[in-house]
Amino acid sequence: MATTAPIRQQVQVCIGNAGLPLGSLIYVRQGRREHCAFAYGEAWLANPARFNVSADLQLTPGHQLHKAASAHDSVFHGAIADTAPDDWGRRVIARDHAKRRKADPQLAPLTELDYLLAVDDFSRMGALRLRDQEGNWHRTVSQGRRSTPPLIELERIYQASRAVERGQETSEDLRYLQGKGTSLGGMRPKCTLVEEDGWLAIGKFPSVNDTRSVTRGEVLALKLAALAGIDAAPARIVSLAEVPVAVIRRFDRDGSDGRIPYQSVASMLQASREEDRSYTEIADAIRSHGHAPTRDLRQLWRRLVFNLLITNVDDHLQNHGFLHVEHGLWRLAPAFDINPFPDKERESKTWLSEEDGPITDVHMLLARAPYFALDKEQATTILAEVHAAVANWRQIALDTKVGLRTNELDDFAAAFEHGQMDAATALLQR
Repeated sequence: MATTAPIRQQVQVCIGNAGLPLGSLIYVRQGRREHCAFAYGEAWLANPARFNVSADLQLTPGHQLHKAASAHDSVFHGAIADTAPDDWGRRVIARDHAKRRKADPQLAPLTELDYLLAVDDFSRMGALRLRDQEGNWHRTVSQGRRSTPPLIELERIYQASRAVERGQETSEDLRYLQGKGTSLGGMRPKCTLVEEDGWLAIGKFPSVNDTRSVTRGEVLALKLAALAGIDAAPARIVSLAEVPVAVIRRFDRDGSDGRIPYQSVASMLQASREEDRSYTEIADAIRSHGHAPTRDLRQLWRRLVFNLLITNVDDHLQNHGFLHVEHGLWRLAPAFDINPFPDKERESKTWLSEEDGPITDVHMLLARAPYFALDKEQATTILAEVHAAVANWRQIALDTKVGLRTNELDDFAAAFEHGQMDAATALLQR
């Protein structure tokens, strides 16, 4: 049987707006087997500002190999994988490729590197950037055009996304959506966009399968999080006629349009998607790599209380992240991808600890508070602040900035009004 020749591609990895050379990535595919190797460049290793961009790398010379831990894990090192398209982006790329392959059967199948390189350079998550041997950024568009659209194009993106969800997309729809995907999120339709003030944001659209206003629900959750003392990504609703789009500001850019290095918690813990991991492990990582460990430990515990009280159970490790501050020290990224799930069991995806298992009640959180640098009085104060914010959910939901209608409140009530809110009330009245 004839064996296919191995594919071997090299990509230069750079960092920041200045595009400082960081190192080289070599991708190899032979048959169905894929792996990659990354090597830091001499210039980066000699740079006084150097730091290790990904927890599964060492800040040393020489190539460092990486293979996917399972079929659900990336073939790339963690921080590089964090810049790859999410499930929605992959769906658009795969659909476009399938259409082109019908016209040209000789077109090679997509590789994991193809997906990674399909992300628009302007909006690639974090500070890592990829460049080919000729010095061109992946992915760039022709002069005078931009893959990341302004807010004014939201309607056009929404209609194209809707067509993809229904399986009715045209080649033009797919061409239009290419490069507009994100690295944060799952299969829900979304895009990267530029707000009126020039800030990078993510636009999240309603899905054809929604039975409640999921986009308004996410904006509600993020606004409640801010009221609860959580550093949360700023969010608002933009209405396209009667269609509510959640516009959520990106937190991996600074005011001067600089790029901030990012690692998901999954990357920091070097965690496979097939493993159960815990918040006490995240706490340990904060102690080891945190710029302000005590502050972030307490902030993390605050988020755990909030997630429980709003029934945000989609708290997997890709939905938490770190931003680089200086000298290899990191801080918790603002909270994002927070959603109330009124129709789901109140049980966290990520465990509290190996001993405790998933988070299911407020008492276990209080018992574990010392691990997050909190004494009983401090933990009770945080619980009271979070409880007060969540108890106010109906008023915030009806505010014009969220825009839920009175008859839609019942769709979400079970996420906010439940036994654990009652338990928190009883604890605070003692």
